[in-house]
Amino acid sequence: MYALVVDLARWLTSGSQWTGPDGIGHRLAEHLQYSLLATLIAAAIGLPVGLLIGHTGRGAFLAINLASFGRALPTVGLVVLVFLAGGLSMLPVYVALVALAVPAIVTNTHAGMTAVDPDVKDAARGQGMRGHQVLFKVELPLALPLIMTGLRLALIQVVATATIAAYVSFGGLGRYVFDGLAQRDLVQVLGGAVLVAVVAIVLDVVLSTLQRVFALPHQRSGARRSAPTGTA
Repeated sequence: MYALVVDLARWLTSGSQWTGPDGIGHRLAEHLQYSLLATLIAAAIGLPVGLLIGHTGRGAFLAINLASFGRALPTVGLVVLVFLAGGLSMLPVYVALVALAVPAIVTNTHAGMTAVDPDVKDAARGQGMRGHQVLFKVELPLALPLIMTGLRLALIQVVATATIAAYVSFGGLGRYVFDGLAQRDLVQVLGGAVLVAVVAIVLDVVLSTLQRVFALPHQRSGARRSAPTGTA
């Protein structure tokens, strides 16, 4: 075990391992590209859906269950299915990653919206706010902590699963895992797994920090706007 740890440390700290098209730097950039792009696409789909059903209270059962259907699909099976339909490209990988990320974003956005106190929304309407003003100036700021939690969960899941890009002969940190398995190189497999875990932890810490920095001011601002005159 000690020898394995030493070999892993050497593999991770070797200068030659970090350079070139197969180096850690290049594979890390590919992995981040896959993960961030898939999460952005999922957010563009999931956030409007979650905000709409949370604000109107309509279609929640259907939307959440349809979104959760993507979570139930086997990721590798979905990649293979889209691969057979569309050919060799990154499309199957992105489809699978987006399908994995959307449920967390939709459910947490909806949960954040429904957790807003109805009295706060009534007070905002009593001040003359229209529907879209209540949504963006009251509900959204107050729901932001749970929305950010959903984005964090989605991104971490995507980062961990983006290794499947290597399954269809593309790059990313999963390349080390699949190539290491094929070559029976345990150090390379562990190195890829450790790198993926580190990336997931770092991104989670970054989003958690952003959540603390931005969520509380918005939450307080939304509460002040929504409170009746004299009670803010």
